[in-house]
Amino acid sequence: MRFGRLDEMTKGWFIGDFEPSLLNTKQFEVGIKRYSAGDKEPAHVHKVATEFTVILSGRVCMGGRYLEDGDIIVMEPGESTDFFAVTDCVTVVVKTPSLSGDKYPV
Repeated sequence: MRFGRLDEMTKGWFIGDFEPSLLNTKQFEVGIKRYSAGDKEPAHVHKVATEFTVILSGRVCMGGRYLEDGDIIVMEPGESTDFFAVTDCVTVVVKTPSLSGDKYPV
């Protein structure tokens, strides 16, 4: 049995082809991301990976659309989105495959 802490991981990412990681794999990445109201990330695109984002709590705006608890976003390769935390929020993100460098600013 192994143990870890989310606050010891990089930006909430705890599974994927990076360190630190509780499971090092090229197949996928998993992260739990916590944001404060007003936090934002600029638009980006993945050329290879598909990214799944679940809004666990709070309200966000992604790609001009408001999303809240329980909403799921699937971002296919080539699709772009930005991110704005309308309220404090928590998301779960799964990206497949885990591919370093596959994030391009728009």
